[in-house]
Order: sequence, then C-alpha cells, then structure tokens
Amino acid sequence: MTTETIPSTAVDQELRSEQILKLLPHRYPFALVDRVVEQVPGQRAVGIKNVSLNEPQFQGHFPDRPLMPGVLIVEAMAQVGGLIVMQMPNLPQGLFVFAGIDGVRFRRPVVPGDQLRITCELISIRRQRFTKIRGKATVDGQLACDGELMFSLLD
Repeated sequence: MTTETIPSTAVDQELRSEQILKLLPHRYPFALVDRVVEQVPGQRAVGIKNVSLNEPQFQGHFPDRPLMPGVLIVEAMAQVGGLIVMQMPNLPQGLFVFAGIDGVRFRRPVVPGDQLRITCELISIRRQRFTKIRGKATVDGQLACDGELMFSLLD
C-alpha cells in the first residue's frame, strides 16, 4: 500500500462560481461552494459557503430555529475537497465519490447569515483511485466542523 504525494507549487488563485461549476458535477440545490479564495491546485483549497435563510433545508430544519444540517456542512467540505481532487495531475478522469468519513465532529451550530470558511488539504493518494482529505469549516474564526474525508473513483 503506497502513498503518493504531489510536490508543492505556490500557485494561489481564486475560483468563482462559474469556474467551480466546470470542475464539480453538483448543481442546485447541492452546489454548496460559492467561491474558492485561495488554493494550491491539487493540494489545498479554501472555499466559502454563504449560508442563506432562502436555502430549502431551512423550511424543515428547523422552522423556529434554523440550523444548517451537519450532513450539508460535511458535503460542503467534501466539495472543496473535490475541487482539490479534480485539479490533480495524472489522475484518471471520472466521478470521485465518498468512500468514508472519519473523525468528523461538529463544534458549533451554523445558522443563516453565517459564512463557512472551509479549508481542505490533501493527505494521501493511493493507486490513483483513492484520496484522503483533511477538512475543517470555521465561522468567524471559530471551528464549526472538522474531520477526514475519503474519496474513491467510480468505475
């Protein structure tokens, strides 16, 4: 079982929503990354998710006290991680999906009006099919969620 790593290159660049839509397959209501504010393609990315009361999940979660569901916070982290994977050189083209989620913890509620700042970093690649990403989401500098996300290439 070997782990490959990508050499570091200091290429920081923003990605706007139209560029993100070209890299990820997600569409409304599951396109959860509004912008990438910094990145080293294939290694690290920092994305922004603006949480709005107009999002459909808040109709039922919860009408009197809207809270962003934890699964959507993890999904937003996965999408930022997906942007890393989609920009990795020499990986086969295809759909990378969740293969596992380890050690995810929710540290504070996320509510409409918050801005999630999601930082993800590549931990490892195996056999050009499996990747592991470390992610964390903060609101106003406070940790909201963190954990490890694994992805696998679908055949």
